[in-house]
Amino acid sequence: MSASSVAEQVATLRDQGFVVARQLASPDTVKAIRAEAQRQLTEAIEPLEYEADVQYPGAPSSRQAQGGATARRLLNAYDRGPLFQAWATSPAVAEWLHTYFADTPVLSKVHHNCVMTKHPAYGSLTGWHQDIRYWSFSDDDLVSTWLALGQETADNGGLFFLPGSHAASFSASQFDEQKFFRSDLPENQNWIARAVCPELQPGDVVFFHCRTLHAARQNSSDQVKLSLVHTYYPQTTAPLPGTRSASVPGVPLAT
Repeated sequence: MSASSVAEQVATLRDQGFVVARQLASPDTVKAIRAEAQRQLTEAIEPLEYEADVQYPGAPSSRQAQGGATARRLLNAYDRGPLFQAWATSPAVAEWLHTYFADTPVLSKVHHNCVMTKHPAYGSLTGWHQDIRYWSFSDDDLVSTWLALGQETADNGGLFFLPGSHAASFSASQFDEQKFFRSDLPENQNWIARAVCPELQPGDVVFFHCRTLHAARQNSSDQVKLSLVHTYYPQTTAPLPGTRSASVPGVPLAT
């Protein structure tokens, strides 16, 4: 990807809070990561998060209930093997993020760092939220990458975004006790009406700001959707001591 293309995408991210970099990952990279992720999912290789653990709408009531063994995330992706490490620290990702941060990007091994799954039938709905809600850093200019390992649409649980929400000032009352954006408030409904769901092909990557409101429906297809997700911060930003964000050292990316 040319420097001018990256600069244009960075400008779009700054403006609307998210941007899609088409085919940033090669078909061979996607095929290899998808196959390894599917193997680890089939073999239930820990650490895993289950849909029943989070209790979002549509999730099984417990691990003992029907569908209770449905995984939501393969956690700690970076340490699941060289394929995952290579993508998380790849030159394409490093170059892109260095352009955005104007600083060395650092991979968080605490936040995201997972393969997100979205299963038919027992995959839950994810309400509107900002990822920064549970993170603790000296600044809030963090960016996540979402690599599509298959086609993603609104119907199979693709991400919806609210353009410009990363730059808005919301009051605490606009969120519920779990820090989800309340859909029952008229002022929030005006925002939600702007929602867009970019369709993704395998190899497409969404870069999105940690304050951008996003959500996802349940998966109404007959195939499990897989996405590889990481979060990055600039080297001049620090996780706050004593918080979960500082519990595991980050990984600086070579640029």
